[in-house]
Amino acid sequence: MPDTTKHILLVEPEPMLRRTVAMTARSLNLGQVHEAATSAAALRLLSVRTFQGAVIAVDCVGSGKDSRYDLGLIDRLRADAAANKQGLSIAIMTETATPELLSDLRERRISRVILKPFRARVVLDTIETMCRSGKT
Repeated sequence: MPDTTKHILLVEPEPMLRRTVAMTARSLNLGQVHEAATSAAALRLLSVRTFQGAVIAVDCVGSGKDSRYDLGLIDRLRADAAANKQGLSIAIMTETATPELLSDLRERRISRVILKPFRARVVLDTIETMCRSGKT
């Protein structure tokens, strides 16, 4: 019998949030949440497993005029030639949503932005939606 478990990638540097979401999703039978603290860890997981969705923390790097959002992982996901990753449903978590960031996210086909601080339930609802329909 084929494995019908839905797999979601959660990329979040904060261990408490990552662990809480993963364990709660598992206990609610929402799917299997695979945790990654860094982009490098996420890329390792993506090389060995197919995911139905990803929830990725995106932080601002730099300051002043040189500040920008690190969208490198999302760019790598979207550039991947594998069909299962091109259509990957992606939501992001961030502290602020500037017009520039929203424009960049629209170009990258990000359909959901979760603003920090948020309740873990918001992330769980996003995961549930990804598992149910493949969309956010």
